[in-house]
Amino acid sequence: MVADGLAGEPEGSDSLRTFGAVVQALREHAGYGREEFAELVRFSKHTVASVELGRRMPDPAFIERAEEVLGNTGALRRAAAHLARQPGLAAWFRQWARMESVAITLYTYECRLIPGLLQTEAYARTLFTEQLPPLDDEQIEAQWVARAERQDLLRNRPNTAFGFILEEHLFRRHTGGAGVTRGLLDHVLKLAALRNLEIQVMPTERASHAGLDGPIQLLETPENKWFAYCEGQRGGLFISDPKEISVLHQRYAKLRSQALTPEDSKGLLEQMRGAL
Repeated sequence: MVADGLAGEPEGSDSLRTFGAVVQALREHAGYGREEFAELVRFSKHTVASVELGRRMPDPAFIERAEEVLGNTGALRRAAAHLARQPGLAAWFRQWARMESVAITLYTYECRLIPGLLQTEAYARTLFTEQLPPLDDEQIEAQWVARAERQDLLRNRPNTAFGFILEEHLFRRHTGGAGVTRGLLDHVLKLAALRNLEIQVMPTERASHAGLDGPIQLLETPENKWFAYCEGQRGGLFISDPKEISVLHQRYAKLRSQALTPEDSKGLLEQMRGAL
């Protein structure tokens, strides 16, 4: 089974599900089918379904158009004022984050940015501040709080094996400036000393590379079942199909053999730290 999380679709909250039920009840009372209603409010049928099922935060334009189509009772505007979603974690990532909290093995290959579990506050806040569309101060704070809570996994689960393969250029990019990078390198080197955590660096110059298709995350549950997660610009793909996971395992295994050893990786990180 392969299931994808969609951008803009938060995990259902009570307020979202209640709002969606109101939309559906008013639509059905007005005698509109979902497809007909979608045309009237000028949103896709998929969007209407997502709102009615409580999976999607409705766009303000959706609320206003739905009000007009459904009689201008004001019910949707009043209900929308009470909408809430779980802050901090991207909607498509929440299922994976819940599984992380009980996993016995977590493997990560990253080529875009330092993984959230290894980020410093300064590095993370740089990413949040530069995000587009821009976030407000409250959203940035919620994002950091959620990330900091996730990072407790590294020390609160000493029997979980963590493995990270990181591209060399992630450190050489100096995201946030030299000071942020110094703090990041110090932090990663400190984490690398943990017995249950292994960090390997993939050199920038490498003739063969098994990770050119992008980031990989693999997770083993206490029941010894494996799952995978691959993230893109605006969404993530949760994978449970054993055949797909086998492919990703093969690639991750190859990446481990192509990256520097943990000892050599530590030496390279210390060298980069000394050069700053």
